[in-house]
Amino acid sequence: MAKPPESTKTSLRQRLVARAAERWPQLAGLTIRWHGEFAYVAGQLPGGNTLPLMRLRYAESATTWGFAIYRASHDDYEKSVLPSGHPAGTPQEALDCACGLYLGDATDWLNPPPPTN
Repeated sequence: MAKPPESTKTSLRQRLVARAAERWPQLAGLTIRWHGEFAYVAGQLPGGNTLPLMRLRYAESATTWGFAIYRASHDDYEKSVLPSGHPAGTPQEALDCACGLYLGDATDWLNPPPPTN
């Protein structure tokens, strides 16, 4: 797979930061680090702790990303499906899914957005 261009990295950061500010006030911020085609996303908690959330896989689209949830029990990432039932979706869907799990708010799972395709 190809590495995302800088413009896509910037777009991803903007989308995730905007969604976190809109929907997840429990987070003080987000950290996104890159390794090849993967974006590793962690939440920053108000007390200064870091909460690993998910890994997104670039698939040559700035709008649709593969999703893997962080598994605290194994300290790794596992490919997962979003509440829509798809293994890929928007970065915002992925953030809502991961935060719903780790921040204890499954609202988005109960009312998932309709599939985009």
